[in-house]
Amino acid sequence: METQTNKNGHEEHIAEGLHLKLKDLKAIARDLKNQYLSRAYIPAYPRPEFHVSRLKHDTDQAGVWGISKKKGFMNPGACPLLWWSLFVGPEEIESAERRLLETTYPDRTEEQIQTQQSFLRDFASSPAFKRSSRVGSYRFTFPLEEVLTAYKDQFCSGAEPVMRALRTVLYKQEVMYVVLVHSPANQELYSKYPLLTDVQNYVCSYKDGCFLWRSEAMCETHRYELVRRHDEKQLEVKTATHQSFYVWDHVAVVLHVDEQVLNFDVNRLREKLTLCKEGDLRIKPSLRFDDMSKAEKFVKRLWPDYLSPLERAEEQC
Repeated sequence: METQTNKNGHEEHIAEGLHLKLKDLKAIARDLKNQYLSRAYIPAYPRPEFHVSRLKHDTDQAGVWGISKKKGFMNPGACPLLWWSLFVGPEEIESAERRLLETTYPDRTEEQIQTQQSFLRDFASSPAFKRSSRVGSYRFTFPLEEVLTAYKDQFCSGAEPVMRALRTVLYKQEVMYVVLVHSPANQELYSKYPLLTDVQNYVCSYKDGCFLWRSEAMCETHRYELVRRHDEKQLEVKTATHQSFYVWDHVAVVLHVDEQVLNFDVNRLREKLTLCKEGDLRIKPSLRFDDMSKAEKFVKRLWPDYLSPLERAEEQC
């Protein structure tokens, strides 16, 4: 794996052109001696398939100011990629739980279905599922289809965007799978990266307007253990004997925009803007978070004619 230090001062280990499952990641990262990835024992936990139809873009005051003035999103640095993340809310968790149960026990009786207790939300404890932010106080949340349509119209001359598996990035306790979206005009630039195809056992694929994310590590802190009751055809959750710390994973979606802006109607931008509370894992120590009073005043200056009050980010788990 290639090792480098990113702009926020964090060491990252990169496997280009691959979305590595944890088993394969452990094998190629063995020499790194990552204390979380190499844990010998982790309590049993689920590996569900999330169908995600929303994206989020977290940022700080400077980012919101730039987005409002440019009427859209661009990367302010030298990198040509615009970064988003999957937004996984309660609906996605509930539907993933149903799919996991149907796959595990496809021949359950109606009584077994009715007596099954919800369990997946107990395991959705990593930053990938929280309403808090590691990047800044402000979150833009858009339907995936709306983002892809805007990109298709503005960057692809109406053609369908191309999706590829860009890389797997390992940090101290975080595994990030990066999906690249680019114009067909940039085929040659990114041809070395494999296309994102709908294959059942891939970590991430795309189908019918959704990203299918098959999470490899959804907990970060493992407080619970998944119990399989095969006789009753039930999945249950119990408190783990010992709390364990492990890696957690998530999916980033990057759009090749070069120096251009991905534009949206200015009022639509404001409509999709919410306030986030500060997360436990800030991406850089110097990052400042705004309270609601400060945020409302700031946002009102940028959108003076928008009447609805600023809302807090939707609870994701």
